[in-house]
Amino acid sequence: MAKTMTRGTELDAIDRLEEKVKLLAAMMGRMRDEQARATEENLRLARELEALRSRLSESEGLHGELLALRNERDQIRHRVTEMLDQLEGLNL
Repeated sequence: MAKTMTRGTELDAIDRLEEKVKLLAAMMGRMRDEQARATEENLRLARELEALRSRLSESEGLHGELLALRNERDQIRHRVTEMLDQLEGLNL
């Protein structure tokens, strides 16, 4: 009877081990899937970041151009004002 009990205990231990191995294998599969999703998300975000950096660079270039055009407009306005003042000074 003791032999039967020992044999049953050994089988129970093997069954528990088998169950743990199955759980571990399932967990590893889920972790691989999660890692694949995280990698895809990381790549998507990296592409999005690069696109945003490109847009920012373009925006900064446009901002510089806008400032130059405003400066040019102010210079023209100043010159036109000077010419109008000179015309008024001629008393034609």
